[in-house]
Amino acid sequence: MENSMSRILIETTVRQTLKGLKEDPKRSVRNLVDMALHFSDGRFQSRFFQTARTMLEHEKSAYYALIEDAVNHIETEHLVTFGMNLGYNSCTWGAQRIRKNEKDLGFNIPWTVLFQMEDPQYSEHCSQYDLAIQEGEQLGIYSWILLTHRDPQKLFPLIGRHPDSAFFLFCRPEDVTPAILDEIVLLKHLMPVVRWDEGADEACMKLRNAQVPYSVYYPYSQKDLPFILNGDLFRETQQLHPLFTVLAAKPDCPADIQHLVHQAAIQVRMGQSYQTVPWELSCDTQNLDEIISDDPCCVFFDGKGQLFALDHPDRAPFGDLFQEGLIALLRQAYPKSAQAPSQ
Repeated sequence: MENSMSRILIETTVRQTLKGLKEDPKRSVRNLVDMALHFSDGRFQSRFFQTARTMLEHEKSAYYALIEDAVNHIETEHLVTFGMNLGYNSCTWGAQRIRKNEKDLGFNIPWTVLFQMEDPQYSEHCSQYDLAIQEGEQLGIYSWILLTHRDPQKLFPLIGRHPDSAFFLFCRPEDVTPAILDEIVLLKHLMPVVRWDEGADEACMKLRNAQVPYSVYYPYSQKDLPFILNGDLFRETQQLHPLFTVLAAKPDCPADIQHLVHQAAIQVRMGQSYQTVPWELSCDTQNLDEIISDDPCCVFFDGKGQLFALDHPDRAPFGDLFQEGLIALLRQAYPKSAQAPSQ
């Protein structure tokens, strides 16, 4: 991606605002949101910043404390690079490119893609993943969610080859080792998302001490509903200082339970009582995509390279990423001209 004048100006303003945040966080955040709203020319940006301004009118919002803590504990270059890749490359410039390509190419394009990446498939198909991300960036996709249950260090070379994108790396607490930390510190466009489990407090403290932005995720099913609805989950996760608390439905979680959890996440965000931002992985990702390009499009690739349409869980998986590529599978799964085939 070329460094456009818009990005340069926005990045300069962000850097200036970060300095002011340490002195007067409330005023600086409000000024930044007001400026962003004034210059927003897309429906997503306008809606996002209007919502942000309304929320920040709440003087006792816990998000002021969250922002202040982030500025004081995250290394500036990491915060700026990740924030610009996510906020500008993905949700501004990338969103515009997605809408244009959807119109020109005739199929829906997601704003982010989820990959389940495990060995031996990953090692065998590293070049195909690299190509998939290249194709995605050509379409306007600059956010990527990588899910792994072991050895995330093998993914760092792939992440490093795509410095314009923002990567969310879901990992286990035990994966946050000194060797891995040394590499994460160098990858300014990466945010680890640590499973909220035994050892998460220690893992998050390591990331915090390394001045790295991080979040936590909580896999849930029906039995976890009371723990989420009564706010106990967010009350506990905020003690670890994560930017986001991501709620990830387990495969056996019923759709109605997932809907209730999503509604709870929305209510908690609006209430602004906890120093962490709830995000229901599938529903909120789908909702954001619908704002960006009208039609919801939530894409997940399993370890075998099969495409699952999370917004249509009743449909069979599509194709093989390693044989057909990202663009071909999106064209097959999400045509604009007709309803996507049920297979």
